Amino acid sequence: MLFKKSLHKISLFAFGIVFSCIVSGASPKKNPVILLRSGWQIENIGDIAHTPGFSALAEKYIPNAEVIFWPHYHFLPDNEVEMLKKRFPKMKIVEGKLSADGVASTPELAEAIKESDIFINNSGPATLGWAEATAYKKSTGKPFGVYGVTYGLYGTPEKEMLSQAEFVFFRDTVSLERAKREGIHAKIMAWGPDAAFAADVEDEAKAVAFLKENKLEDGEFVCCIPKQRMTPMWLHVHKNRPFDAKRNTRNEAMKEHDHAPMVQAIVEIVRQTNMKVLIVSEDEVEVSIGKDWLYDKLPEDVKPQVVWKSNFWLTDEAISVYKRSAGLFSHEQHSPIMCIGHGIPAILGRWKEQSSKGTMWATIGLKDWVFDFDNEADIKRYVPAVLDMVKNPKAAKAKAKKARKFVEKNQKETMKIVKKTIEIAMK
Repeated sequence: MLFKKSLHKISLFAFGIVFSCIVSGASPKKNPVILLRSGWQIENIGDIAHTPGFSALAEKYIPNAEVIFWPHYHFLPDNEVEMLKKRFPKMKIVEGKLSADGVASTPELAEAIKESDIFINNSGPATLGWAEATAYKKSTGKPFGVYGVTYGLYGTPEKEMLSQAEFVFFRDTVSLERAKREGIHAKIMAWGPDAAFAADVEDEAKAVAFLKENKLEDGEFVCCIPKQRMTPMWLHVHKNRPFDAKRNTRNEAMKEHDHAPMVQAIVEIVRQTNMKVLIVSEDEVEVSIGKDWLYDKLPEDVKPQVVWKSNFWLTDEAISVYKRSAGLFSHEQHSPIMCIGHGIPAILGRWKEQSSKGTMWATIGLKDWVFDFDNEADIKRYVPAVLDMVKNPKAAKAKAKKARKFVEKNQKETMKIVKKTIEIAMK
Protein backbone atom coordinates (compact mmCIF):
# COMPACT_ATOMS: atom_id res chain seq x y z
CA MET A 1 0.00 0.00 0.00
CA LEU A 2 2.82 2.40 0.91
CA PHE A 3 4.54 1.66 -2.41
CA LYS A 4 1.30 2.37 -4.33
CA LYS A 5 0.86 5.71 -2.54
CA SER A 6 4.47 6.70 -3.31
CA LEU A 7 4.02 5.71 -6.93
CA HIS A 8 0.84 7.78 -7.11
CA LYS A 9 2.69 10.85 -5.76
CA ILE A 10 5.51 10.41 -8.29
CA SER A 11 3.00 10.12 -11.13
CA LEU A 12 1.23 13.29 -10.04
CA PHE A 13 4.59 15.09 -9.78
CA ALA A 14 5.62 14.02 -13.29
CA PHE A 15 2.22 15.03 -14.66
CA GLY A 16 2.62 18.41 -12.98
CA ILE A 17 5.92 19.02 -14.76
CA VAL A 18 4.48 18.12 -18.16
CA PHE A 19 1.30 20.18 -17.54
CA SER A 20 3.30 23.26 -16.49
CA CYS A 21 5.42 22.97 -19.63
CA ILE A 22 2.30 22.80 -21.79
CA VAL A 23 0.74 25.83 -20.06
CA SER A 24 3.92 27.90 -20.29
CA GLY A 25 4.62 26.83 -23.87
CA ALA A 26 8.03 25.43 -22.90
CA SER A 27 9.39 21.99 -23.75
CA PRO A 28 10.82 19.66 -21.11
CA LYS A 29 14.57 20.23 -20.94
CA LYS A 30 16.40 17.66 -23.03
CA ASN A 31 19.80 16.17 -22.39
CA PRO A 32 22.71 17.52 -24.47
CA VAL A 33 23.60 15.54 -27.58
CA ILE A 34 27.14 15.39 -28.99
CA LEU A 35 27.73 14.29 -32.57
CA LEU A 36 31.23 12.81 -32.42
CA ARG A 37 33.17 12.47 -35.68
CA SER A 38 35.84 9.93 -34.88
CA GLY A 39 37.17 6.49 -35.82
CA TRP A 40 39.82 7.41 -38.41
CA GLN A 41 41.15 3.85 -38.71
CA ILE A 42 40.19 0.33 -37.65
CA GLU A 43 43.64 -1.20 -38.21
CA ASN A 44 45.26 0.65 -35.31
CA ILE A 45 44.17 0.26 -31.69
CA GLY A 46 45.27 3.83 -30.98
CA ASP A 47 42.90 5.32 -33.54
CA ILE A 48 40.20 3.02 -32.20
CA ALA A 49 40.95 4.30 -28.66
CA HIS A 50 39.99 7.89 -29.52
CA THR A 51 36.27 7.07 -29.54
CA PRO A 52 35.94 5.35 -26.14
CA GLY A 53 38.41 7.90 -24.76
CA PHE A 54 36.25 10.93 -25.56
CA SER A 55 33.10 9.02 -24.62
CA ALA A 56 34.58 8.32 -21.18
CA LEU A 57 35.40 12.03 -20.76
CA ALA A 58 31.86 13.01 -21.72
CA GLU A 59 30.46 10.44 -19.30
CA LYS A 60 32.61 11.84 -16.48
CA TYR A 61 32.29 15.58 -17.07
CA ILE A 62 28.93 15.89 -18.87
CA PRO A 63 27.13 12.86 -17.37
CA ASN A 64 23.72 13.65 -18.83
CA ALA A 65 25.08 13.96 -22.39
CA GLU A 66 24.36 11.52 -25.17
CA VAL A 67 27.24 10.76 -27.53
CA ILE A 68 26.38 9.78 -31.09
CA PHE A 69 29.40 8.20 -32.77
CA TRP A 70 29.70 8.98 -36.47
CA PRO A 71 32.62 6.85 -37.78
CA HIS A 72 34.91 8.41 -40.36
CA TYR A 73 36.00 5.02 -41.65
CA HIS A 74 33.83 3.32 -44.24
CA PHE A 75 33.82 0.00 -42.37
CA LEU A 76 33.26 -0.66 -38.66
CA PRO A 77 33.91 -4.27 -37.62
CA ASP A 78 31.51 -6.10 -35.33
CA ASN A 79 34.11 -6.66 -32.59
CA GLU A 80 34.71 -2.92 -32.30
CA VAL A 81 30.97 -2.24 -32.10
CA GLU A 82 30.66 -4.91 -29.40
CA MET A 83 33.54 -3.39 -27.44
CA LEU A 84 31.97 0.10 -27.54
CA LYS A 85 28.48 -1.14 -26.68
CA LYS A 86 29.82 -3.17 -23.77
CA ARG A 87 31.38 -0.06 -22.22
CA PHE A 88 28.78 2.46 -23.43
CA PRO A 89 25.49 0.54 -23.84
CA LYS A 90 23.51 3.70 -24.69
CA MET A 91 25.89 4.86 -27.42
CA LYS A 92 24.30 5.41 -30.82
CA ILE A 93 26.33 4.74 -33.97
CA VAL A 94 25.29 6.32 -37.25
CA GLU A 95 26.75 6.06 -40.72
CA GLY A 96 26.48 8.14 -43.83
CA LYS A 97 27.97 11.07 -45.71
CA LEU A 98 27.22 14.77 -45.49
CA SER A 99 27.27 16.96 -48.58
CA ALA A 100 28.79 20.44 -48.60
CA ASP A 101 25.30 21.95 -48.35
CA GLY A 102 24.38 19.79 -45.37
CA VAL A 103 22.36 16.98 -46.95
CA ALA A 104 22.83 13.64 -45.17
CA SER A 105 22.96 10.45 -47.23
CA THR A 106 21.15 8.36 -44.60
CA PRO A 107 18.04 8.99 -42.46
CA GLU A 108 19.88 8.06 -39.25
CA LEU A 109 22.61 10.63 -39.93
CA ALA A 110 20.02 13.29 -40.76
CA GLU A 111 18.25 12.57 -37.47
CA ALA A 112 21.54 12.64 -35.53
CA ILE A 113 22.41 16.03 -36.97
CA LYS A 114 18.94 17.32 -36.10
CA GLU A 115 19.10 16.00 -32.52
CA SER A 116 22.66 17.11 -31.81
CA ASP A 117 23.67 20.31 -30.07
CA ILE A 118 27.31 20.28 -31.15
CA PHE A 119 29.65 18.59 -33.62
CA ILE A 120 33.03 17.51 -32.25
CA ASN A 121 35.96 16.43 -34.38
CA ASN A 122 37.76 13.96 -32.14
CA SER A 123 41.52 13.52 -31.68
CA GLY A 124 43.57 12.55 -34.70
CA PRO A 125 46.52 13.37 -36.97
CA ALA A 126 44.66 16.36 -38.40
CA THR A 127 41.13 17.76 -38.40
CA LEU A 128 40.03 15.01 -40.77
CA GLY A 129 36.37 15.93 -40.35
CA TRP A 130 36.93 19.50 -41.52
CA ALA A 131 34.45 19.27 -44.42
CA GLU A 132 31.70 17.77 -42.27
CA ALA A 133 32.26 20.36 -39.54
CA THR A 134 31.96 23.16 -42.08
CA ALA A 135 28.79 21.70 -43.62
CA TYR A 136 27.29 21.06 -40.18
CA LYS A 137 27.73 24.65 -39.04
CA LYS A 138 26.63 26.11 -42.37
CA SER A 139 23.45 24.05 -42.59
CA THR A 140 22.38 24.02 -38.92
CA GLY A 141 23.95 27.11 -37.36
CA LYS A 142 25.06 24.91 -34.48
CA PRO A 143 28.62 25.07 -33.11
CA PHE A 144 31.51 22.70 -33.59
CA GLY A 145 34.73 22.08 -31.71
CA VAL A 146 37.96 20.14 -32.15
CA TYR A 147 39.40 17.98 -29.39
CA GLY A 148 43.09 17.05 -29.33
CA VAL A 149 44.51 17.14 -32.88
CA THR A 150 47.81 17.69 -34.63
CA TYR A 151 47.74 20.50 -37.20
CA GLY A 152 49.18 20.80 -40.69
CA LEU A 153 49.43 17.23 -42.00
CA TYR A 154 48.54 15.62 -45.34
CA GLY A 155 47.61 18.95 -46.90
CA THR A 156 44.33 18.89 -44.97
CA PRO A 157 42.47 22.16 -45.82
CA GLU A 158 41.50 22.76 -42.20
CA LYS A 159 42.80 26.30 -41.68
CA GLU A 160 39.63 28.22 -42.53
CA MET A 161 37.27 25.92 -40.67
CA LEU A 162 39.43 25.90 -37.51
CA SER A 163 38.97 29.65 -37.25
CA GLN A 164 35.20 29.06 -37.13
CA ALA A 165 35.43 26.63 -34.22
CA GLU A 166 34.22 27.42 -30.72
CA PHE A 167 37.32 25.67 -29.38
CA VAL A 168 40.36 23.88 -30.79
CA PHE A 169 42.55 21.83 -28.50
CA PHE A 170 45.85 20.83 -30.07
CA ARG A 171 47.47 17.69 -28.66
CA ASP A 172 50.99 19.03 -29.18
CA THR A 173 52.33 22.54 -28.61
CA VAL A 174 54.14 22.54 -31.96
CA SER A 175 50.74 22.42 -33.68
CA LEU A 176 49.33 25.10 -31.39
CA GLU A 177 52.17 27.53 -32.11
CA ARG A 178 52.03 26.84 -35.84
CA ALA A 179 48.29 27.49 -35.88
CA LYS A 180 48.84 30.83 -34.15
CA ARG A 181 51.61 31.80 -36.57
CA GLU A 182 49.39 30.96 -39.54
CA GLY A 183 46.58 33.18 -38.31
CA ILE A 184 44.06 30.63 -37.08
CA HIS A 185 41.79 32.41 -34.63
CA ALA A 186 39.24 30.05 -33.11
CA LYS A 187 37.45 31.47 -30.07
CA ILE A 188 39.49 29.23 -27.78
CA MET A 189 42.84 27.67 -28.77
CA ALA A 190 44.98 25.76 -26.29
CA TRP A 191 46.91 22.59 -25.64
CA GLY A 192 44.63 19.67 -24.89
CA PRO A 193 45.38 15.97 -24.42
CA ASP A 194 44.67 13.32 -27.01
CA ALA A 195 41.35 11.67 -26.12
CA ALA A 196 43.03 8.24 -26.03
CA PHE A 197 44.51 9.10 -22.62
CA ALA A 198 41.01 8.52 -21.23
CA ALA A 199 40.29 5.21 -22.98
CA ASP A 200 39.18 2.70 -20.34
CA VAL A 201 37.67 -0.17 -22.31
CA GLU A 202 38.91 -3.51 -21.00
CA ASP A 203 38.70 -7.24 -21.73
CA GLU A 204 39.89 -8.84 -18.52
CA ALA A 205 38.96 -12.38 -19.47
CA LYS A 206 40.88 -12.37 -22.73
CA ALA A 207 43.91 -10.65 -21.21
CA VAL A 208 44.11 -13.00 -18.22
CA ALA A 209 43.76 -16.06 -20.45
CA PHE A 210 46.52 -14.85 -22.78
CA LEU A 211 48.93 -14.02 -19.95
CA LYS A 212 48.27 -17.34 -18.22
CA GLU A 213 48.81 -19.28 -21.43
CA ASN A 214 52.17 -17.56 -21.93
CA LYS A 215 53.27 -17.71 -18.27
CA LEU A 216 53.38 -13.93 -17.87
CA GLU A 217 52.81 -12.82 -14.27
CA ASP A 218 51.33 -9.45 -13.29
CA GLY A 219 54.08 -6.86 -12.90
CA GLU A 220 56.75 -9.33 -14.07
CA PHE A 221 56.87 -8.42 -17.75
CA VAL A 222 57.30 -5.36 -19.95
CA CYS A 223 55.73 -4.75 -23.37
CA CYS A 224 57.49 -3.69 -26.54
CA ILE A 225 56.13 -2.39 -29.90
CA PRO A 226 58.11 -2.04 -33.16
CA LYS A 227 57.08 0.19 -36.06
CA GLN A 228 57.95 0.87 -39.68
CA ARG A 229 59.24 4.35 -40.50
CA MET A 230 56.08 4.85 -42.54
CA THR A 231 53.02 2.66 -42.09
CA PRO A 232 52.62 0.38 -45.15
CA MET A 233 48.99 1.31 -45.80
CA TRP A 234 48.87 -1.04 -48.79
CA LEU A 235 48.77 -3.90 -46.28
CA HIS A 236 45.54 -2.56 -44.74
CA VAL A 237 43.01 -4.73 -46.56
CA HIS A 238 40.04 -2.37 -46.26
CA LYS A 239 42.01 0.63 -47.54
CA ASN A 240 42.75 -1.01 -50.89
CA ARG A 241 45.86 1.16 -51.45
CA PRO A 242 48.49 0.40 -54.13
CA PHE A 243 51.96 -0.73 -53.15
CA ASP A 244 54.28 2.21 -52.46
CA ALA A 245 57.81 1.25 -53.49
CA LYS A 246 59.37 4.46 -52.16
CA ARG A 247 57.89 4.02 -48.68
CA ASN A 248 58.81 0.36 -48.63
CA THR A 249 62.41 1.10 -49.58
CA ARG A 250 62.68 3.64 -46.77
CA ASN A 251 61.19 1.19 -44.26
CA GLU A 252 63.61 -1.55 -45.25
CA ALA A 253 66.58 0.82 -45.16
CA MET A 254 65.84 1.98 -41.60
CA LYS A 255 64.50 -1.16 -39.93
CA GLU A 256 67.81 -2.27 -38.45
CA HIS A 257 68.85 1.24 -37.44
CA ASP A 258 65.56 1.84 -35.64
CA HIS A 259 65.23 -1.57 -34.00
CA ALA A 260 68.76 -2.63 -33.06
CA PRO A 261 68.51 -0.50 -29.88
CA MET A 262 65.15 -2.08 -29.12
CA VAL A 263 66.58 -5.57 -29.60
CA GLN A 264 69.47 -4.67 -27.29
CA ALA A 265 67.06 -3.35 -24.68
CA ILE A 266 65.22 -6.69 -24.71
CA VAL A 267 68.51 -8.57 -24.34
CA GLU A 268 69.62 -6.46 -21.40
CA ILE A 269 66.25 -6.70 -19.65
CA VAL A 270 66.33 -10.50 -19.84
CA ARG A 271 69.97 -10.84 -18.85
CA GLN A 272 70.01 -8.26 -16.07
CA THR A 273 66.56 -8.68 -14.49
CA ASN A 274 63.92 -11.31 -13.80
CA MET A 275 61.49 -9.60 -16.16
CA LYS A 276 60.06 -11.16 -19.28
CA VAL A 277 59.32 -9.19 -22.47
CA LEU A 278 56.08 -9.28 -24.46
CA ILE A 279 56.31 -8.13 -28.09
CA VAL A 280 52.94 -6.76 -29.25
CA SER A 281 51.53 -4.46 -31.95
CA GLU A 282 49.53 -1.26 -32.19
CA ASP A 283 48.78 -1.53 -35.89
CA GLU A 284 47.93 -4.83 -37.54
CA VAL A 285 50.88 -4.46 -39.95
CA GLU A 286 53.27 -4.60 -36.98
CA VAL A 287 52.43 -8.16 -35.93
CA SER A 288 54.83 -9.76 -38.42
CA ILE A 289 57.68 -7.31 -37.87
CA GLY A 290 57.54 -8.09 -34.16
CA LYS A 291 58.87 -11.51 -35.07
CA ASP A 292 61.05 -10.60 -38.05
CA TRP A 293 62.64 -7.42 -36.70
CA LEU A 294 62.77 -8.21 -32.98
CA TYR A 295 62.21 -11.79 -31.84
CA ASP A 296 64.22 -13.46 -34.61
CA LYS A 297 67.17 -11.14 -33.90
CA LEU A 298 67.46 -12.23 -30.27
CA PRO A 299 70.22 -14.53 -28.95
CA GLU A 300 69.06 -18.06 -28.18
CA ASP A 301 69.56 -17.64 -24.42
CA VAL A 302 67.16 -14.67 -24.41
CA LYS A 303 64.27 -16.06 -26.49
CA PRO A 304 62.78 -18.30 -23.75
CA GLN A 305 62.02 -15.17 -21.69
CA VAL A 306 60.38 -13.34 -24.60
CA VAL A 307 56.83 -13.80 -25.92
CA TRP A 308 55.76 -12.66 -29.38
CA LYS A 309 52.00 -12.10 -29.72
CA SER A 310 51.33 -13.63 -33.10
CA ASN A 311 47.87 -12.16 -33.68
CA PHE A 312 46.41 -8.66 -33.66
CA TRP A 313 44.25 -7.50 -30.78
CA LEU A 314 41.66 -4.90 -29.92
CA THR A 315 42.03 -1.86 -27.67
CA ASP A 316 40.23 -3.44 -24.71
CA GLU A 317 42.49 -6.49 -24.49
CA ALA A 318 45.56 -4.29 -24.99
CA ILE A 319 44.66 -1.96 -22.11
CA SER A 320 43.98 -4.92 -19.82
CA VAL A 321 47.41 -6.35 -20.63
CA TYR A 322 49.22 -2.99 -20.34
CA LYS A 323 47.70 -2.46 -16.89
CA ARG A 324 49.25 -5.74 -15.72
CA SER A 325 52.68 -4.93 -17.16
CA ALA A 326 55.62 -3.17 -15.53
CA GLY A 327 55.83 -0.77 -18.45
CA LEU A 328 56.15 -0.31 -22.19
CA PHE A 329 58.82 0.83 -24.67
CA SER A 330 57.35 1.58 -28.05
CA HIS A 331 57.94 3.24 -31.41
CA GLU A 332 54.19 3.83 -31.62
CA GLN A 333 52.52 6.73 -29.81
CA HIS A 334 49.08 5.66 -28.69
CA SER A 335 49.93 2.58 -26.67
CA PRO A 336 52.21 4.79 -24.54
CA ILE A 337 49.31 7.26 -24.30
CA MET A 338 46.98 4.53 -23.07
CA CYS A 339 49.61 3.33 -20.59
CA ILE A 340 50.15 6.79 -19.09
CA GLY A 341 46.37 7.18 -18.95
CA HIS A 342 46.41 4.25 -16.51
CA GLY A 343 49.58 5.22 -14.65
CA ILE A 344 51.81 2.68 -16.43
CA PRO A 345 55.37 3.77 -17.38
CA ALA A 346 55.91 4.21 -21.13
CA ILE A 347 59.00 5.12 -23.16
CA LEU A 348 58.55 6.52 -26.67
CA GLY A 349 60.82 6.32 -29.71
CA ARG A 350 60.10 8.53 -32.73
CA TRP A 351 61.58 9.92 -35.98
CA LYS A 352 61.14 12.65 -38.58
CA GLU A 353 58.58 10.69 -40.63
CA GLN A 354 56.22 10.89 -37.68
CA SER A 355 54.28 14.04 -36.83
CA SER A 356 54.93 16.50 -34.03
CA LYS A 357 52.54 14.62 -31.74
CA GLY A 358 55.48 12.97 -29.91
CA THR A 359 56.44 16.33 -28.43
CA MET A 360 53.48 15.96 -26.07
CA TRP A 361 55.70 13.71 -23.92
CA ALA A 362 57.74 16.75 -22.87
CA THR A 363 54.55 18.74 -22.23
CA ILE A 364 53.23 16.16 -19.77
CA GLY A 365 56.55 15.92 -17.95
CA LEU A 366 58.13 12.91 -19.69
CA LYS A 367 60.92 14.54 -21.71
CA ASP A 368 63.37 11.90 -20.41
CA TRP A 369 61.16 9.15 -21.85
CA VAL A 370 61.02 10.33 -25.46
CA PHE A 371 63.84 9.50 -27.89
CA ASP A 372 64.56 10.95 -31.33
CA PHE A 373 65.91 8.07 -33.40
CA ASP A 374 67.33 10.54 -35.91
CA ASN A 375 69.62 11.78 -33.14
CA GLU A 376 72.52 9.47 -32.29
CA ALA A 377 72.90 11.00 -28.82
CA ASP A 378 69.32 10.02 -28.04
CA ILE A 379 69.87 6.50 -29.35
CA LYS A 380 72.87 6.05 -27.06
CA ARG A 381 70.82 6.78 -23.96
CA TYR A 382 67.86 4.65 -25.06
CA VAL A 383 68.86 1.25 -23.65
CA PRO A 384 70.00 2.70 -20.29
CA ALA A 385 66.67 4.54 -19.96
CA VAL A 386 64.64 1.39 -20.69
CA LEU A 387 66.71 -0.55 -18.17
CA ASP A 388 66.25 2.18 -15.57
CA MET A 389 62.47 2.03 -16.03
CA VAL A 390 62.53 -1.74 -15.51
CA LYS A 391 65.03 -1.82 -12.63
CA ASN A 392 63.42 1.03 -10.69
CA PRO A 393 59.71 0.29 -10.94
CA LYS A 394 58.67 2.40 -7.96
CA ALA A 395 60.25 5.57 -9.37
CA ALA A 396 58.99 4.81 -12.88
CA LYS A 397 55.45 4.29 -11.62
CA ALA A 398 55.56 7.55 -9.68
CA LYS A 399 56.73 9.39 -12.79
CA ALA A 400 53.94 7.88 -14.88
CA LYS A 401 51.32 8.75 -12.27
CA LYS A 402 52.55 12.34 -12.11
CA ALA A 403 52.13 12.65 -15.88
CA ARG A 404 48.70 11.07 -15.63
CA LYS A 405 47.69 13.63 -12.99
CA PHE A 406 48.82 16.47 -15.27
CA VAL A 407 46.75 15.05 -18.13
CA GLU A 408 43.68 14.57 -15.94
CA LYS A 409 43.86 18.15 -14.71
CA ASN A 410 43.86 19.36 -18.31
CA GLN A 411 41.06 16.98 -19.26
CA LYS A 412 38.92 18.54 -16.56
CA GLU A 413 39.69 22.05 -17.78
CA THR A 414 39.06 21.31 -21.45
CA MET A 415 35.84 19.41 -20.78
CA LYS A 416 34.53 22.38 -18.77
CA ILE A 417 34.85 24.39 -21.97
CA VAL A 418 33.12 21.68 -23.99
CA LYS A 419 30.27 21.60 -21.47
CA LYS A 420 29.92 25.38 -21.38
CA THR A 421 29.84 25.55 -25.20
CA ILE A 422 27.01 23.03 -25.27
CA GLU A 423 25.06 24.86 -22.56
CA ILE A 424 25.26 28.10 -24.54
CA ALA A 425 24.18 26.31 -27.72
CA MET A 426 21.13 24.85 -25.98
CA LYS A 427 19.81 28.18 -24.68
